[in-house]
Amino acid sequence: MQKILERIKGDKVIWSVVLLLSLISLMAVYSSTGSLAYRMDKNASYYLIKQLSVIAVGLLIIYGVHKVNYTKFARIAVMLYVISLPLLLYTLFFGAKINEGSRWIKLPVVNVTFQSSDLAKLALFLFLARMLSIKQGSIKDLRKGFIPVLVPVFLTCALIAPANLSTALMLGATCCILFFIGRVQVKHIMLLAVAGIIGVVLLFTVSKITGFGRAATWEQRISDFAGGSKKDGSVKGGKKESVYQVLQAKIAIANGGVFGLGPGHSRQRDYLPEAYSDFIFSSIIEEYGLVGATALVFLYLLFLWRSILIFKRCPYAFGAFLAVGLSMTLVFQAMLNMAVNVHLVPVTGLTLPMVSMGGSSIWFTSIAIGIVLSVSRYVDENEGRKKAASEKTEKTATETTEEEETLTTDKNEAPALA
Repeated sequence: MQKILERIKGDKVIWSVVLLLSLISLMAVYSSTGSLAYRMDKNASYYLIKQLSVIAVGLLIIYGVHKVNYTKFARIAVMLYVISLPLLLYTLFFGAKINEGSRWIKLPVVNVTFQSSDLAKLALFLFLARMLSIKQGSIKDLRKGFIPVLVPVFLTCALIAPANLSTALMLGATCCILFFIGRVQVKHIMLLAVAGIIGVVLLFTVSKITGFGRAATWEQRISDFAGGSKKDGSVKGGKKESVYQVLQAKIAIANGGVFGLGPGHSRQRDYLPEAYSDFIFSSIIEEYGLVGATALVFLYLLFLWRSILIFKRCPYAFGAFLAVGLSMTLVFQAMLNMAVNVHLVPVTGLTLPMVSMGGSSIWFTSIAIGIVLSVSRYVDENEGRKKAASEKTEKTATETTEEEETLTTDKNEAPALA
């Protein structure tokens, strides 16, 4: 065990957070998949074993990626980004449709599906970190600095938005924060935000007119979110105050109270759709209460804080932007998923990173975490080398001083000996 721990490098707090999130995932998925296993005629432990296998592979991915020097990712960033664009285009027109959206690519022979948007997110932040580090000298110039880093964000979000608007909006918002950290002028970021709003309006209009895209779904979700009950308790238009999914999530949260019903004692898991995926946070609140929910939020914020410390300590811009960009998108996604569960924002298709049941999504998240830990490992080793060099210099200086003092003493004592 000691030898294994010695081989694991990088921020130990981030490693601890990842392991705790993995444990929470196993407990929550096992508790919330009972009815799913029954419907699919599976053993009660089937999805637990499946999730355990996925997480085990994810941890191996994190370990393997964190052993790679992060500077090597700069070399493949452009290639990976170029590959992601045609994959997004293919997914948009020919992807497997799940929940009314073309978001998945199905690999033949192995019969495995994955979201091309997950690959695109990773590729985009690798590419942006590389471009921002290169363009630091001219980043405040609109034409020479900002436009070259803006174009890839625009292309990626434009290709993701028709099938997965929530992911596109999340990416755009995260990129704006990364641009601010990367010293882009605020007025340019504001222009980007305005352009994004105009783009969403145009996309909705075109989708509404042509029928291509998910305008009807977006409109329904916003309508369901805004059409709640009135102050007097009546229900607007005689309809339910929210969609069935959100209503069941509210019941689960109310059942949880402060300390929850206890592990495996959820009452709504058989009624709440996607209790093991999009709405797993509601299941966690029901079983572990406000205390458990607060602990989970704390873990994600702790991960972000440690990544920010890595950003501040990293001597090179590429590694710093990598650490903060990848961690922000992961934590931002987690906060949006939690906001959906407690009905603060309309329903989206975003999962809870490293907790929701999944396969490829967990593995792509694992790659991102591995890259953050790779940057952390380099920072630790670099600081270790500097510390060792400094101690060596101090030791040499001390020995030289002692030798000079000895020689001086010998000279002073020489006449007396004579």
